[in-house]
Amino acid sequence: MLNKLETAQLAHSRSRFAVDIAGMATAVPENVMDQNEAIERASKLFPQYGRRLKLFYNTGVEKRHTVEPSDWYMEPRTWEERTASFQRNALDLLQNVATNAIANAGLEPGDIDAIVTNTITGLAIPSLEARLMNRMAFRPDVERLPIFGLGCGGGVAGLARAARMARAEPGYNVLFLTVDLCSLCMRTTDPSLTMFVSSALFGDGAAGVVLKSGGDATSGTSGGNLGRIAASGEHLWGNTEHIMGWDVRNDGFGVVLSSDLPSLMQNEFMNALNGFLDREGLTLEDFDGFLFHPGGGKVLSTLEELLSLDREHLAHSWNVLRDYGNMSSATVLFVLQSAIKSGARGRQLLAAFGPGFSAYFVVLDL
Repeated sequence: MLNKLETAQLAHSRSRFAVDIAGMATAVPENVMDQNEAIERASKLFPQYGRRLKLFYNTGVEKRHTVEPSDWYMEPRTWEERTASFQRNALDLLQNVATNAIANAGLEPGDIDAIVTNTITGLAIPSLEARLMNRMAFRPDVERLPIFGLGCGGGVAGLARAARMARAEPGYNVLFLTVDLCSLCMRTTDPSLTMFVSSALFGDGAAGVVLKSGGDATSGTSGGNLGRIAASGEHLWGNTEHIMGWDVRNDGFGVVLSSDLPSLMQNEFMNALNGFLDREGLTLEDFDGFLFHPGGGKVLSTLEELLSLDREHLAHSWNVLRDYGNMSSATVLFVLQSAIKSGARGRQLLAAFGPGFSAYFVVLDL
């Protein structure tokens, strides 16, 4: 067993060179659906759950954005229709956030050395970033890494993997992109309670972050324009495939979202978090703020209870949930952007959860 000093030294050796956040951007589609309209839609699609409509008021969501107008979702859609919408709209959103994140970093597309792209709500082959290269002036030798399957955890997990690429290649500019169009997974032919619940939560959005290798992670200060990634980690709970994921069906992805999620978080989350903090030589008292993926109101309330936090400590998470709903992987980066814009400073814990069932962590210095 390692003592605390040895653990801290090991963490230092793993994370000696931090990664700076040089620029970032977020984007949502133009169509807006408030929760009252979502309730009206659900009452037509799921009349069998009429007594459960109050659930919509308990999610913490007041509105969300969708890539298609509301009437589009009221008709059965084929896999082909969903895929066509995904490829068209995901690419538009990624072009938006890539352009703005690169400009925010004071760079040009030709300065980007690697692109990491994450999604869970649709398929594109060639991958999205390959198609994006036909719209933007990236170099033809840019390194590409498409990621699929991380779900809501993909914003943090993908950011961590992009940071590792930047750390491995000093001087590299790595563009991390993530987009999820959860509305396209709304299936009118699925009468399940899970589909009903998901219709109360999910929206569409995208985010982009430009990363570059920085200096010594132990300095505790940000060397980049926006912040610094000092460490990352993750935890997978075995035999939890039933908690979250996709059930692939003829007309699209069928949502897997178990009611066991809050109890799993309640019983198991702190062991996973403490294990990560121990490996990095950190404690909860070392953090000035907590930026969690807002999977839903119940998840955030559970985290507040576990960490003994007041609602104001997770204000950025609650505000993003209220204004945008759960946009899967992109959501946590909206939370990060909200914290940065508000002037948040100091060490922050960025965390999200996804299929597996898994938790993902990134330590940030803002």
